[in-house]
Amino acid sequence: MCDTFVATPESTASGKMIFGKNSDREPNEAQCLVRYQERKNPSGNLRVTYRNLPQVKENFEILVSRPFQMWGAEMGANSRGVTIGNEAVFTKIPFSKKEDGLTGMDLVRLALERSKTAAEARDWIVELIEKYGQDAKGGYQNRNFRYHNSFLIADSKDAYVLETADRFWAWKRIRGFYSISNGLTLESDYDDLHPSAIDYARSHGWLAKGETFSFRKAFSDTFYTTFGKCNVRRALTMREGISAKGKLDIKSAMEILRMEGQGGPKSRMGGGPGGFPPRDSDFLPANSGMGSVCLHATGFLAPNQTNSSLVAQIDPDPSRSQYWFTGTSIPALSVFLPFFIPGKSARNGRIIQPGAVPDSSLWWSHEILYRLCLRNYSEAIGIFSAELKELQENLFKKTETILSEKKSTGREDSLSETALEQVGNAYRKWRIEVAELSIKGMFLPKPWFSPFYRISWKLWNRRAKITDSVLKGKDLPYERAYL
Repeated sequence: MCDTFVATPESTASGKMIFGKNSDREPNEAQCLVRYQERKNPSGNLRVTYRNLPQVKENFEILVSRPFQMWGAEMGANSRGVTIGNEAVFTKIPFSKKEDGLTGMDLVRLALERSKTAAEARDWIVELIEKYGQDAKGGYQNRNFRYHNSFLIADSKDAYVLETADRFWAWKRIRGFYSISNGLTLESDYDDLHPSAIDYARSHGWLAKGETFSFRKAFSDTFYTTFGKCNVRRALTMREGISAKGKLDIKSAMEILRMEGQGGPKSRMGGGPGGFPPRDSDFLPANSGMGSVCLHATGFLAPNQTNSSLVAQIDPDPSRSQYWFTGTSIPALSVFLPFFIPGKSARNGRIIQPGAVPDSSLWWSHEILYRLCLRNYSEAIGIFSAELKELQENLFKKTETILSEKKSTGREDSLSETALEQVGNAYRKWRIEVAELSIKGMFLPKPWFSPFYRISWKLWNRRAKITDSVLKGKDLPYERAYL
C-alpha cells in the first residue's frame, strides 16, 4: 500500500515539478537506497524478478529505493530527470499464478533505465505489460500477495498517471496536483486507452449496453480497494495538495507524506521547521489504521507500514534536480536526505545495504529506534523531536547554498555522504536515549497498548530475530559506520 503524488510546475512555488511517494510494505521488508551507473550492455537477455527480457544497448544512471530482496524499485529517478513511483491496485482480472509476468517494481526500474522523458517511460511500461503481463507475486513474507499497478511518471515538463489491469491500461496527462493510492482513479477522462479494453469489459459483463465506459468502474475490485482505505488516504493527499496550489514546495510535500492519522476537515499542513506537520499529541500507532498517509502497521487490519519515502523537485537541468529520500521507515520520525543525479553517493557497493535481519544499515538502525518508540510514542518522540527538525532544516539550508552556485562543483556528493553519516549517528544517539529511559522504567506499556497489536509486533520482531533485550534497551548492537 502506498501514496504517490505529483504537482506540475504551474501549481508549485518554484515553478518546477514536485513529486512525492510513501512506499508502504511489510514491516520487516527493509528498503535500500542504491545508485546504478549509466552503462553499455552486451547483447543478450536481462533477468528481472521472475523472467528474462531482451537487454537494451544502454541504461541511464538511476537512483532508486527498492526492497532489499527485489530486483525492481518502488520509486526513483534517472539522469534525465524522469521520476516514477508505482502503486498496487486490485482489479477483477484474476492471476494465473504462473509467475511469468513483470512486477510493478520491475516496470519502474526498467522504465527508469531506458527513458529520456516521462512520455518514453509511459510508453515503455505500456509495451512491457502488453507483451508480458503482470502475473507475478509482489509480496515479501506474504507470498500470496499479487496485484496490478498504477504509476505516476514525471519529468521537468510533463507528468502522467498510467493505470493498468493486467495487460489493459489507460493514461492521462496531469495538469496541477494529482495523487494516487491503491485504487484505480481514471474514469472516462483518460487521454489514451488500450484498444481492446472496452470490448473486454463488455464481454465480461462489466460494462452495460449504452453505459459510458469508466476504466475504474469496469476493472476495479471492491473488497481490497475498500479494505485498503485508498480513498481515505487519497482524499487527504488531494486536499492538501490542491489547497497548497501555487505554494507547494519540497517542505510541504514532506508534510503531506508525514501526516499521521486520518485527519479532520481542515488542512494538517502548518509550514513548520523541517517540513513536519503539526503533531497530534493524541495520535497512537496502536490505534492507527490504513487511513494514515504515514502508515503504521498494527496487525491484520493494517499489515503494512511506510518503509521508505521520496520527495523530488525536478529541474529542467537534471543536474540541478533534488531527490530527497528517507531510506528509512515512518517519515514522521525520519530525516529526508538530499541526493543528486549524476553522482557517486549511494553507489552500488559503497553504502551498506540492509538484509532480512537487523544490521548496520541506515534502514535497520532507524527501525530499531522506531520500534523502541512504539510503546510510548508521543513521549519517545519528545526526546528527539527538536533535534530531528533542526537536522532536517540544516540540510535544506546546505542544499540551497550548494545549488545557488551557477555550476556543479562536486560538493553535492559530499553533502549526500555527510548527511548519511550525520543522520545515521543521530539515529544511533536517539536510539540510546530512548532505550535508557525504557531501562529506567519510564516507558511502561499503556492501557491502549492492545493485545492484538502487541501480538502482531511480537511476531514481526521474532521473524526479524529482534530480541526482547534489544526492545528493552539492554542490547543495542550494530554500531558500525554506514559508509
